[in-house]
Amino acid sequence: MKEKLRIIIEDNTSKKGKIFDYFIQILILLSLIAFSIETLPDNSLYTIEILNAFELICVIIFSIEYLLRIFVSEKPFRYIFSFYGVIDFLAIFPFYLRGTYDLRALRAFRIFRIFRALKLIRYNKALNRFSIAAKIVKEEVILFLIVTCIFIFLASAGIYFFENEAQPEVFTSVFHSGWWAIVTLTTVGYGDVYPITMGGKIFTFFILLIGVGVVTIPAGLVASALSKAREIEEEENIKEHK
Repeated sequence: MKEKLRIIIEDNTSKKGKIFDYFIQILILLSLIAFSIETLPDNSLYTIEILNAFELICVIIFSIEYLLRIFVSEKPFRYIFSFYGVIDFLAIFPFYLRGTYDLRALRAFRIFRIFRALKLIRYNKALNRFSIAAKIVKEEVILFLIVTCIFIFLASAGIYFFENEAQPEVFTSVFHSGWWAIVTLTTVGYGDVYPITMGGKIFTFFILLIGVGVVTIPAGLVASALSKAREIEEEENIKEHK
Protein backbone atom coordinates (compact mmCIF):
# COMPACT_ATOMS: atom_id res chain seq x y z
CA MET A 1 0.00 0.00 0.00
CA LYS A 2 2.80 2.38 0.91
CA GLU A 3 4.54 1.72 -2.41
CA LYS A 4 1.32 2.29 -4.36
CA LEU A 5 0.75 5.60 -2.57
CA ARG A 6 4.34 6.63 -3.27
CA ILE A 7 3.85 6.04 -6.99
CA ILE A 8 0.68 8.16 -7.02
CA ILE A 9 2.08 10.98 -4.88
CA GLU A 10 5.71 11.21 -6.01
CA ASP A 11 5.72 9.74 -9.53
CA ASN A 12 4.03 12.22 -11.87
CA THR A 13 4.86 10.10 -14.93
CA SER A 14 2.18 7.50 -14.13
CA LYS A 15 -1.47 8.05 -15.04
CA LYS A 16 -2.65 8.19 -11.43
CA GLY A 17 0.32 10.38 -10.55
CA LYS A 18 -0.60 12.89 -13.26
CA ILE A 19 -4.23 12.97 -12.10
CA PHE A 20 -3.08 13.59 -8.54
CA ASP A 21 -0.71 16.35 -9.67
CA TYR A 22 -3.33 18.10 -11.80
CA PHE A 23 -5.87 17.88 -8.98
CA ILE A 24 -3.47 19.49 -6.50
CA GLN A 25 -2.47 22.17 -9.02
CA ILE A 26 -6.09 23.12 -9.67
CA LEU A 27 -6.87 23.14 -5.96
CA ILE A 28 -3.88 25.41 -5.25
CA LEU A 29 -4.99 27.87 -7.94
CA LEU A 30 -8.58 27.86 -6.71
CA SER A 31 -7.46 28.39 -3.11
CA LEU A 32 -5.38 31.41 -4.17
CA ILE A 33 -8.32 32.84 -6.12
CA ALA A 34 -10.56 32.31 -3.09
CA PHE A 35 -7.98 34.00 -0.88
CA SER A 36 -7.95 36.98 -3.26
CA ILE A 37 -11.77 37.19 -3.29
CA GLU A 38 -11.75 37.23 0.53
CA THR A 39 -9.87 40.52 0.43
CA LEU A 40 -12.72 42.28 -1.44
CA PRO A 41 -14.40 44.80 0.90
CA ASP A 42 -18.06 44.22 -0.07
CA ASN A 43 -18.44 40.45 0.16
CA SER A 44 -21.91 39.25 1.21
CA LEU A 45 -22.36 36.98 4.22
CA TYR A 46 -23.26 34.11 1.87
CA THR A 47 -20.03 34.62 -0.11
CA ILE A 48 -17.97 34.68 3.09
CA GLU A 49 -19.57 31.42 4.25
CA ILE A 50 -18.80 29.73 0.93
CA LEU A 51 -15.20 30.96 1.00
CA ASN A 52 -14.75 29.75 4.58
CA ALA A 53 -16.19 26.34 3.68
CA PHE A 54 -13.91 26.09 0.64
CA GLU A 55 -10.94 27.11 2.77
CA LEU A 56 -11.74 24.31 5.22
CA ILE A 57 -11.92 21.79 2.36
CA CYS A 58 -8.58 22.98 0.97
CA VAL A 59 -6.88 22.78 4.35
CA ILE A 60 -8.19 19.26 4.93
CA ILE A 61 -6.96 18.07 1.51
CA PHE A 62 -3.57 19.81 1.86
CA SER A 63 -3.21 18.38 5.36
CA ILE A 64 -3.92 14.85 4.11
CA GLU A 65 -1.44 15.39 1.26
CA TYR A 66 1.21 16.63 3.71
CA LEU A 67 0.74 13.63 6.03
CA LEU A 68 0.77 11.20 3.10
CA ARG A 69 4.05 12.68 1.84
CA ILE A 70 5.56 12.12 5.26
CA PHE A 71 4.17 8.57 5.31
CA VAL A 72 5.52 7.52 1.89
CA SER A 73 8.84 9.32 2.26
CA GLU A 74 11.85 7.05 2.77
CA LYS A 75 13.33 9.70 5.07
CA PRO A 76 10.37 11.57 6.67
CA PHE A 77 12.44 14.11 8.60
CA ARG A 78 14.42 14.95 5.50
CA TYR A 79 11.16 15.78 3.70
CA ILE A 80 9.74 17.75 6.66
CA PHE A 81 12.75 20.06 6.77
CA SER A 82 13.25 20.24 3.01
CA PHE A 83 12.25 23.27 0.94
CA TYR A 84 9.07 21.61 -0.30
CA GLY A 85 8.25 20.21 3.13
CA VAL A 86 8.44 23.64 4.72
CA ILE A 87 6.29 25.15 1.96
CA ASP A 88 3.69 22.39 2.36
CA PHE A 89 3.62 23.01 6.11
CA LEU A 90 3.28 26.78 5.74
CA ALA A 91 0.32 26.24 3.41
CA ILE A 92 -1.76 24.75 6.25
CA PHE A 93 -0.12 26.01 9.45
CA PRO A 94 -1.93 29.40 9.76
CA PHE A 95 -5.37 27.77 9.63
CA TYR A 96 -4.70 25.48 12.60
CA LEU A 97 -2.97 28.26 14.52
CA ARG A 98 -6.01 30.48 14.10
CA GLY A 99 -8.28 27.71 15.32
CA THR A 100 -6.15 27.06 18.40
CA TYR A 101 -5.62 30.60 19.67
CA ASP A 102 -8.16 33.41 19.75
CA LEU A 103 -5.63 36.20 19.41
CA ARG A 104 -6.26 38.86 16.79
CA ALA A 105 -2.56 39.52 16.32
CA LEU A 106 -2.04 35.97 15.07
CA ARG A 107 -4.19 36.76 12.04
CA ALA A 108 -0.99 38.15 10.57
CA PHE A 109 0.07 34.53 10.02
CA ARG A 110 -2.62 34.31 7.32
CA ILE A 111 -0.07 35.91 5.02
CA PHE A 112 1.65 32.51 4.93
CA ARG A 113 -1.22 31.25 2.77
CA ILE A 114 0.48 33.05 -0.08
CA PHE A 115 3.15 30.33 0.13
CA ARG A 116 0.68 28.02 -1.58
CA ALA A 117 1.76 29.65 -4.82
CA LEU A 118 5.23 28.20 -4.25
CA LYS A 119 3.74 24.70 -4.02
CA LEU A 120 3.13 24.93 -7.76
CA ILE A 121 6.89 24.58 -8.27
CA ARG A 122 6.64 20.91 -7.30
CA TYR A 123 4.10 20.18 -10.01
CA ASN A 124 5.70 21.95 -12.96
CA LYS A 125 8.95 20.82 -14.54
CA ALA A 126 9.63 24.24 -16.03
CA LEU A 127 9.13 26.00 -12.70
CA ASN A 128 11.26 23.34 -11.01
CA ARG A 129 14.25 24.77 -12.88
CA PHE A 130 14.07 27.75 -10.54
CA SER A 131 14.80 25.40 -7.66
CA ILE A 132 17.86 24.03 -9.50
CA ALA A 133 18.90 27.54 -10.55
CA ALA A 134 18.64 28.77 -6.96
CA LYS A 135 21.12 26.11 -5.84
CA ILE A 136 23.52 26.96 -8.66
CA VAL A 137 23.53 30.72 -8.07
CA LYS A 138 23.11 30.69 -4.26
CA GLU A 139 26.66 31.80 -3.39
CA GLU A 140 26.69 34.55 -6.01
CA VAL A 141 23.35 35.91 -4.79
CA ILE A 142 24.55 35.97 -1.17
CA LEU A 143 27.71 37.82 -2.22
CA PHE A 144 25.63 40.24 -4.30
CA LEU A 145 23.29 40.95 -1.36
CA ILE A 146 26.25 41.64 0.93
CA VAL A 147 27.79 44.03 -1.60
CA THR A 148 24.39 45.70 -2.11
CA CYS A 149 24.02 46.25 1.64
CA ILE A 150 27.48 47.83 1.71
CA PHE A 151 26.54 50.14 -1.18
CA ILE A 152 23.28 51.11 0.54
CA PHE A 153 25.19 52.03 3.69
CA LEU A 154 27.83 54.01 1.77
CA ALA A 155 25.13 55.79 -0.24
CA SER A 156 23.19 56.60 2.94
CA ALA A 157 26.29 57.96 4.67
CA GLY A 158 27.41 59.89 1.60
CA ILE A 159 24.13 61.66 0.92
CA TYR A 160 23.78 62.41 4.64
CA PHE A 161 27.05 64.32 4.69
CA PHE A 162 26.14 66.19 1.51
CA GLU A 163 22.50 67.03 2.31
CA ASN A 164 22.11 67.04 6.10
CA GLU A 165 22.96 70.70 6.50
CA ALA A 166 20.73 71.80 3.59
CA GLN A 167 17.80 69.44 4.40
CA PRO A 168 18.04 68.44 8.09
CA GLU A 169 14.36 67.47 8.22
CA VAL A 170 14.74 64.97 5.35
CA PHE A 171 18.29 63.66 5.80
CA THR A 172 18.19 63.68 9.59
CA SER A 173 20.59 60.77 10.01
CA VAL A 174 22.26 57.97 8.08
CA PHE A 175 19.25 55.79 8.91
CA HIS A 176 16.80 58.37 7.55
CA SER A 177 18.95 58.65 4.42
CA GLY A 178 18.60 54.92 3.87
CA TRP A 179 15.25 55.33 2.08
CA TRP A 180 16.80 57.65 -0.48
CA ALA A 181 19.72 55.23 -0.93
CA ILE A 182 17.42 52.27 -1.58
CA VAL A 183 15.11 53.97 -4.10
CA THR A 184 18.10 55.53 -5.86
CA LEU A 185 20.20 52.36 -6.08
CA THR A 186 17.20 50.45 -7.41
CA THR A 187 16.65 53.29 -9.95
CA VAL A 188 13.03 53.68 -8.81
CA GLY A 189 13.42 57.33 -7.79
CA TYR A 190 10.00 58.21 -6.35
CA GLY A 191 10.99 61.87 -6.16
CA ASP A 192 9.81 62.27 -2.56
CA VAL A 193 13.40 62.70 -1.34
CA TYR A 194 16.05 64.26 -3.56
CA PRO A 195 19.30 66.27 -3.21
CA ILE A 196 19.40 70.03 -3.70
CA THR A 197 23.11 70.75 -3.19
CA MET A 198 25.63 70.51 -6.02
CA GLY A 199 27.68 67.94 -4.15
CA GLY A 200 24.57 65.87 -3.46
CA LYS A 201 23.55 65.94 -7.11
CA ILE A 202 26.99 64.86 -8.31
CA PHE A 203 27.04 62.10 -5.69
CA THR A 204 23.57 60.99 -6.84
CA PHE A 205 24.82 60.77 -10.43
CA PHE A 206 27.44 58.20 -9.46
CA ILE A 207 25.00 56.30 -7.25
CA LEU A 208 22.58 56.06 -10.19
CA LEU A 209 25.32 54.57 -12.36
CA ILE A 210 25.99 51.97 -9.67
CA GLY A 211 22.24 51.42 -9.38
CA VAL A 212 22.04 50.30 -13.01
CA GLY A 213 24.39 47.45 -12.10
CA VAL A 214 22.41 46.66 -8.96
CA VAL A 215 19.31 46.11 -11.09
CA THR A 216 20.91 44.21 -13.99
CA ILE A 217 23.32 41.89 -12.15
CA PRO A 218 20.61 39.74 -10.48
CA ALA A 219 18.81 39.35 -13.82
CA GLY A 220 22.03 38.15 -15.44
CA LEU A 221 22.76 35.73 -12.61
CA VAL A 222 19.26 34.24 -12.74
CA ALA A 223 19.28 33.96 -16.54
CA SER A 224 22.65 32.22 -16.48
CA ALA A 225 21.54 29.86 -13.70
CA LEU A 226 18.29 28.97 -15.50
CA SER A 227 20.25 28.21 -18.65
CA LYS A 228 22.55 25.93 -16.67
CA ALA A 229 19.53 24.29 -14.99
CA ARG A 230 18.04 23.52 -18.41
CA GLU A 231 21.31 21.90 -19.49
CA ILE A 232 21.29 19.74 -16.34
CA GLU A 233 17.68 18.74 -17.06
CA GLU A 234 18.50 17.78 -20.64
CA GLU A 235 21.50 15.73 -19.51
CA GLU A 236 19.32 13.88 -16.99
CA ASN A 237 16.66 13.21 -19.66
CA ILE A 238 19.32 11.77 -22.00
CA LYS A 239 20.59 9.48 -19.23
CA GLU A 240 17.03 8.31 -18.47
CA HIS A 241 16.32 7.44 -22.11
CA LYS A 242 19.58 5.49 -22.33
